Amino acid sequence: MSGDQNEAVDAFEQLGLTSYEAKVFIALHRLGAGTARDVAEITDVPRSQVYSVAESLENRGLLEVQQSNPIRYRPVSVDEARDTLRTQFERERDRAFEYVETVKNEPTGEETQEDIWTVRGRNRVDDRTADILSQAEGRIVFGTRLPELVTDSIERAIAERAAAGVAVLVVSRTKAVHDRFADIENVVVERPPPHRSDDERSGRIVIVDDDSILLSVIGDSNETAFWSSGSLFASVLIQLIEASDEVHVE
Repeated sequence: MSGDQNEAVDAFEQLGLTSYEAKVFIALHRLGAGTARDVAEITDVPRSQVYSVAESLENRGLLEVQQSNPIRYRPVSVDEARDTLRTQFERERDRAFEYVETVKNEPTGEETQEDIWTVRGRNRVDDRTADILSQAEGRIVFGTRLPELVTDSIERAIAERAAAGVAVLVVSRTKAVHDRFADIENVVVERPPPHRSDDERSGRIVIVDDDSILLSVIGDSNETAFWSSGSLFASVLIQLIEASDEVHVE
């Protein structure tokens, strides 16, 4: 089986088909129509298995059966198969998440508290940063040395909270970061104290309302953030950072 076909089989498996179902479906499209023997000759699916696999594909609405002797199978069109699999995938997705919705707030009988969370990947850190900023009610401290870590959604969240009366302090040694916030009302932009040296691993820091914090580091061209919100850990860490003046990031 070619590399392209392997990838196609893998993709069909992601859509809910078994490996054999994917191989039989592909084989029937290659043949146009055929018997179990025909399919077995061009795939590694045993002939004895083709019958049950074809029945499963028929139940999924992906092939038609001609009651002849021997039985012949014909796949539905690519467009019809695409629509059928999309509908089935969406139905199963909705069913899965509806179940999660019904159980997410149910007590487990055990007391669990996760104070510190980890987020990996630039886009996910971007999203988490914007989300934490958007929850601010009293104050925001945002710092970074890298202009690319100030995304449009982060700038928008800061501008919206500043317009709502939240006190915002942006700290950076980088001119491009200063320029990004220079024209936003109610946002104070400062440089860190001179005794703070550059750290090539530092990403960004977010402090919100004295009870939410996010700290990120850059490594191997990716970003990892540690964050906590509404926890004793967050409150204590914020106090420690501000007491040591670490809030002034490069």
